Amino acid sequence: MAAEVLVNAGLKVDIYDAMTSLGRKFLMAGKGGLNLTHAEGTEAFLSRYGSRRANLESMLTAFDRPALLEWVRGLGVDTFVGSSGRVFPTGMKAAPLLRAWLHRQRASGTRIHVRHRWMGWTDDGALRFVTPQGEHCARADIVILALGGGSWARLGSDAAWVPLLAQRGVQAAPLRPANCGFDIGWSEYFRSRFAGQPLKSVVASFTDSARVTHRRQGECIVTDTGLEGGLIYALCAPLRDEIAATGSIVVLLDLLPGREPRRVLDEVAHPRGARSLSTHLQSRLGIKGVKAGLLHEVLGKEDFADPVRLAAALKALPLKFVATRPIDEAISTAGGIAFEMLDEHLMIRQLPGVFCAGEMLDWEAPTGGYLLTACFASGRAAGTGALRWLGSQSGPESTTLGKPAN
Repeated sequence: MAAEVLVNAGLKVDIYDAMTSLGRKFLMAGKGGLNLTHAEGTEAFLSRYGSRRANLESMLTAFDRPALLEWVRGLGVDTFVGSSGRVFPTGMKAAPLLRAWLHRQRASGTRIHVRHRWMGWTDDGALRFVTPQGEHCARADIVILALGGGSWARLGSDAAWVPLLAQRGVQAAPLRPANCGFDIGWSEYFRSRFAGQPLKSVVASFTDSARVTHRRQGECIVTDTGLEGGLIYALCAPLRDEIAATGSIVVLLDLLPGREPRRVLDEVAHPRGARSLSTHLQSRLGIKGVKAGLLHEVLGKEDFADPVRLAAALKALPLKFVATRPIDEAISTAGGIAFEMLDEHLMIRQLPGVFCAGEMLDWEAPTGGYLLTACFASGRAAGTGALRWLGSQSGPESTTLGKPAN
């Protein structure tokens, strides 16, 4: 995105990538349909960026959803809005968009160098790269770093840039998993029966140590060790931070959202005659499969024997979350270079002419199109900022876009 801004302004641009091809993590995102952005209102959309909204708002406004979708159409790709408000390419694939994008980049004169891993700077200020042919050095009037976070290292986002920038006095907030699963610690029986199954139409809620209650409705997936999926990702940041602060957090799961507690109690207490309790719960409340399994995983015999306690559990089943999954399993990461270390155009204050964009910056957002949208927008913002900075200098003729990781 930054390269397009610069090459369209007539500059000579080089993109360096450590991998054998560009866009590895972009292609991985496409396996889920390539959720480009979200069709919800502006206020709701911006709220998804939490404490970093103020830092991202100007760039998200400058390259908003209509601008993004027009850019996609310019690559010959149509989009549609799904039932959840998420926006996808009509083919639900990333590869056609990426191919068209790279073709346009090369046709515009952008030079792309793969298998070039950035290793920092030489003593005299040149960029150092390691390649299969040995070390390569390059000089540039400006550098834009888009080095990714710390998840999915095999796709290029390995956070190897953190110590390289630290050597120049640029510190990064510790990288932490975001949009990740959490460990609960199932019994072997539950794990073997239900791992991999979806848990639909539930509400998860918890109150953190600051007495703030977090609540979200949606779906998730049972894993070998706990839960993951959209519902969990939406609550990831406060869940992760609370576990870091206190060691664990109890999340209450409403298995019957939309049903009043009194109605649930009436159905549980309804005479069941000769029917088993499991048959009774299925016929009266639709509780079966993984939801029934969760009840047996958490409750004891005495709870099943007491209609009041059983009904209460159906509306607020306590699950103890004890840990996040490892960072390399996460969809994205929190942490990175704080915006306070950058000027308003994403240039590192300590390193004039060096800009940053994308997930290496200290922000996070849930899945739903918010991640890609902010990456696109920050890339364009960095490119625009670089042009502005170049205009204030002596008019250099070339620039390098450094992208050693995806």
